[in-house]
Amino acid sequence: MTDLQSLQKIMKAIRIPILVTTATGALAFSTRNVGLSRPNSSVTGSFFQKKHAFSLPNKRLIPRNDRGGGVNSLNMIFGNLFGSGGMFDTKKSIDYTALDHPGPELATAAEEGKVLIESSKDPSLRLATFAGGCFWGFELAYQRVPGVVHTATGYTQGDEAEPTYQEVCAEGTGHTEAIMVYYDPKECTYESLLDTFFERVDPTTINGQGRDYGKHYRTGVYVHTAEQLAVAKPRFEQEQTKLGCKIASELKKTKPFWPAEKYHQQYLEKGGRLGEPQSAEKGSTDTIRCYG
Repeated sequence: MTDLQSLQKIMKAIRIPILVTTATGALAFSTRNVGLSRPNSSVTGSFFQKKHAFSLPNKRLIPRNDRGGGVNSLNMIFGNLFGSGGMFDTKKSIDYTALDHPGPELATAAEEGKVLIESSKDPSLRLATFAGGCFWGFELAYQRVPGVVHTATGYTQGDEAEPTYQEVCAEGTGHTEAIMVYYDPKECTYESLLDTFFERVDPTTINGQGRDYGKHYRTGVYVHTAEQLAVAKPRFEQEQTKLGCKIASELKKTKPFWPAEKYHQQYLEKGGRLGEPQSAEKGSTDTIRCYG
């Protein structure tokens, strides 16, 4: 068995997108679980009808079920087989020091394996973590809540350190897109934050929201303290009774929160992909355009 045949067999067995050469010599990714054609053989059927873009940071350039999947799966496979480096090694670490507050303090806590209960910079502010699918629109919803002082987008509930957007989208780290909320308990209760969660999220959807699907889009309330759990647990029971079916959203103790890349922070307030800023004014009821 040749080296190419061995690699082909491995890639087919683990069901990752496969890099192939078309009849015209161009490279393309297939999401089907098939092997590579023999040299000089013709390619037929619908195999190459769907080509996958993989540009970042524009999420919509990548099919919703494959965002980052093709290139990043290959990054992981080639990295494991042949070591780092080469044409598929595109990992870029996040410069946490370049983030606005609260990014740096969240990154420092994550690096130390800690979960913050209150802000290190301002101990009067409490922290809460929520996941509601794509974090762009979800963050803007919380920015508008009176009493919320800071928000940050990021990744939580995974075990890999310093996850990047590409890695999380490839579902190789276990993280979900999430937001961190810094709130003033004198002006904003944890109950009101749960109100926003259930107003924005369909808790019956498994691994996704709206047009976005995948484990990295799973929703959840991730508590920092026993006090938050004491509020969230009966609320989940109440919502489940009201809906008459099991809730898919997670209710778990939070894990360290890794801030996302700078371009994801307050993305819609800054204009999103269309360059049209959306209001983050407290109490705003303007419709949130989730992708800008």
